[in-house]
Amino acid sequence: MDELNEMPTGTLHLFRWIGWALTKSGEDWIRERNLSQAQGFVLGYLVQNPGAIQRDIAKVSRTTPASVSSLLQGLETRELIERRSDTGNERIKNVYATAAGASLIDGFEDAMNAAEEEILAPLDESERTTLHTLLSKITAQLPRPTR
Repeated sequence: MDELNEMPTGTLHLFRWIGWALTKSGEDWIRERNLSQAQGFVLGYLVQNPGAIQRDIAKVSRTTPASVSSLLQGLETRELIERRSDTGNERIKNVYATAAGASLIDGFEDAMNAAEEEILAPLDESERTTLHTLLSKITAQLPRPTR
């Protein structure tokens, strides 16, 4: 049997498989809008944090300012973001998602909720509650993710 087609048996392998399915759903949704994962992330961040500066975007996206600059140029060319100098200092540009950019990624949360529902479909309500309780118990002991 091909290793890729084998059913994972270890608990951590099962977690990875679920994570992969959720990630793939998100990537497919973003790709349908002709965006890269990084572009989708940055647009979502800008909708939630209008006026962010490039340095903050680089930090939250865990990339370099030069990479963010290139990514923003692509989004700006498509008129999905705009850069403005709100402080009077022309060297500092605040970045905003345009209405078109915000509209393009509107619905992502709903799409991810639908993916979660699809993943959890085999479980009845009691099983879902038990799974949630167990995962909460496990994650309570883990360090919190940082941006």
